[in-house]
Amino acid sequence: MKSRRYLGLAGLIAVFVVLADQLSKIEVRANISVGERVEVIGPLEFTHTHNDGVAFGMASGGGIVVILLSLGALVALGAFLAHAPRSRSVWIASGLILGGAVGNLVDRINQGYVTDFVLLPHWPAFNVADSAITVGAIMMMVDVLFLDREDRHANQAG
Repeated sequence: MKSRRYLGLAGLIAVFVVLADQLSKIEVRANISVGERVEVIGPLEFTHTHNDGVAFGMASGGGIVVILLSLGALVALGAFLAHAPRSRSVWIASGLILGGAVGNLVDRINQGYVTDFVLLPHWPAFNVADSAITVGAIMMMVDVLFLDREDRHANQAG
């Protein structure tokens, strides 16, 4: 029963991420010309760029290969979730990663590229989906490397 609640939590987070990602990209496409930069605050700027590769423009021009890789990553995440520990942080992280992956996949299928718009100095442009994937991956690594180890030690001692 608890895993069903965690699955629901992951699904809710994923839906929120997809909505936030797609709505922010709609606003950027409607209000910022491709290549234009808009100062936001301090070093933060918004821009409008198209990324037809994967993270940070790698594998640019990959087309259908990038879409297939994205679908493969979603299948791998699903397989992981089937055997995921009952840790709330793993399920939250999974929801963030799933939502981010779906958000960018929607762009790739509909447009052939991903809209990126957040720009920081010395860093490639990114979007809400990329941020969710990054935060989710960090949470997952922390859980698997540190928290899961503590749980195993507690179970061995008990």
